[in-house]
Amino acid sequence: MMKVKRIWQIAFGLSFILALITGSQSFAEPKHGGSLTVLHNSHIPHLNNAIRSGTTTGYPATKIFASPVRLDMNYEFQPYLAESWEFSDDKLSLTLKLKEARFHDGQPITSKDVAFSIMTIKAKHPFKTMLEPVEKVETPDARTAIIRLSRRHPALLMALTPPLCPILPEHVYGKGDIRKNPANLNPVGSGPFKVAKFKADEYLVLEKNEDFFIPERPYLDRIIFRIIPDASNRLLAMENQEADVYPEIHNANSILRLQKKSHLTTTPEGFSLIGPLAWLEFNVKKEPFNKKEVRQAIAYALDKNFITKALYRNMSVPATGPIAPGTPFYSDKVAMYDLDIKKANKMLDDAGYPKKADGIRFEMTLDAENHPDLLQQYAKAQLKQVGIKVIERASPDFATWADRTSNGKHDATINVVFNWGDPVIGVHRTYVTSNIKPGAPYSNTSQYSNPEIDNILDEAGGEMDMDKRKALYAKFQEIIVDDCPLIYLTVTPYHLIYNKKVGNPVTSPWGFFQPGDELYVKE
Repeated sequence: MMKVKRIWQIAFGLSFILALITGSQSFAEPKHGGSLTVLHNSHIPHLNNAIRSGTTTGYPATKIFASPVRLDMNYEFQPYLAESWEFSDDKLSLTLKLKEARFHDGQPITSKDVAFSIMTIKAKHPFKTMLEPVEKVETPDARTAIIRLSRRHPALLMALTPPLCPILPEHVYGKGDIRKNPANLNPVGSGPFKVAKFKADEYLVLEKNEDFFIPERPYLDRIIFRIIPDASNRLLAMENQEADVYPEIHNANSILRLQKKSHLTTTPEGFSLIGPLAWLEFNVKKEPFNKKEVRQAIAYALDKNFITKALYRNMSVPATGPIAPGTPFYSDKVAMYDLDIKKANKMLDDAGYPKKADGIRFEMTLDAENHPDLLQQYAKAQLKQVGIKVIERASPDFATWADRTSNGKHDATINVVFNWGDPVIGVHRTYVTSNIKPGAPYSNTSQYSNPEIDNILDEAGGEMDMDKRKALYAKFQEIIVDDCPLIYLTVTPYHLIYNKKVGNPVTSPWGFFQPGDELYVKE
C-alpha cells in the first residue's frame, strides 16, 4: 500500500516502539461478541463529521461512517471503501476503485455517494483548506470515482481517512440544508456500527453492523458512549470499572492517579499524527487584543516552563508555534517569549493601558472548552502580575463554547487544537482569511487576517517538494508567532486509558478516531 512520507515514520517511530514495549497492543486472537463502554466528556450535538470537526462528533462518527482509505500503525494507507487508488502522472487526479459495499439502510454505495460526500466536505467542513484544490469528482461508473484537482495536493490521501472523509449516502443527506438534516442525529453510514439508541446528553449506543463489508468484522456487538461532563466522575467510572475506555485525558495528576490502578493501562500511543497544541487564542477584532503589542505582552507574562514542568508534571513540552515539535515542518526559528514580567508590564504601559488605582489595566474574559481547565486557572492567577483581571467563563457544554468562540463573542479562549497530520489539513484552517466562518468551530475563530500569511500558506498547500514546503512553513511560523494572534503554550500530553480486558485499543495513529472494527473484549 502507498506510504505516508518516510519522514513521518522517523518523527513518530519512537513513540510507536515505546508503546509496543509497554505492551499496550494485544496480539491475542480477537474474539467476537461483547460490548465496551467508552467515556465521552460532552453533549453530542450531532453525528455527522462531514460538516463538523472535533472529538465530540468524531469519536463516534468514525465508527458509523466508512472512508475511502484508512491508516495503519506503520503509517501506511490501507484499503477501506476503496479497494485501490492511483494518482495520475501529473498528480492532478486520483482514481478510486470502490469495493462492493452497502449503507446501513441496505442501499449500495456508489461513486456518486463518494462524489457527493467529498464536495459536501469541501463546502461545509470547517477545514476549508483540506479539500480546497478539489475541482470536481467524476463518476464514469458506479465503482470508479476520479478526484480532479486544480493543483497538486500533498495531503489528499490523508484527507480521505476516517476522521476527515466520511462517505455519506446522497439519497439521505442530499436533500435540503445538510446542517438541518435529521439524519445528523440518526445517521446512515456504512461503517462497522450503526446507531441503536441516542440521548445527546446521556448516552449513545452503537450496535454491530451485520452487513459490514469487511468479513468477520466488527468483533464487538456494541459500543456504548457514556456521556459524563464532570472530569472527577469520569475518573471514578474508570477506577470502578464502570467504563472500559477513556479515549483522551491530558491532566497529568489524573493520568498518574489512573496509572496506579492494576486493571488499567495508560498509553500516549495513537496521538502521533494529531499534534495536539494547547494555546490561548485572542479575538483580534476586540480591543485591546487587536493590538499586537498587547498580545505579545501577555505572551511574555506566561511561563511555559512552569506549565510543562509543574502543571503537566514533565509529561509535556513547550509549544513554540503553530506546528507541533517533532513533526516534519516544525521550526524553532521563532520568537520564544520567555517569561519576562518587567517587559510585559512596560509593553502594556507603552501600548496605552496603564494600571489604575486598583492595579488593574483591563479585564479579559477567558473561555475554555473543558472545565475545570488548568491553563485557564493558571492564566487567571499569572496575569494579575501585569494588571490584567481574568474572568473565567465556564461553558455548560461544547455547543455553548463553540457558539461563543466561533461567533466572536469572546475576548480569548484556551483551546487544544490538532495539527491533523499535515499543515494543509490542520494548520492552515486557523490562519487563512478565507476560513473566517462564523458559527464554525475550529476554523479561523481568532478572525486573524494577513495577506502575506494567506499567500505563503496557499503556496505551501500546492508544493510537493519537501524542502520547499519546509522553507515556506518556517517563514509562516516566524511571522505568525511574531503577530501573536495566539499564544502557544504546550504540546498537550494526551493519553488513552483502557481496561486491560480491551483488545486492540489503538489500531491507527489517529487514536480513537479509528473505525473500531478491530476492538474486542479479551475476557
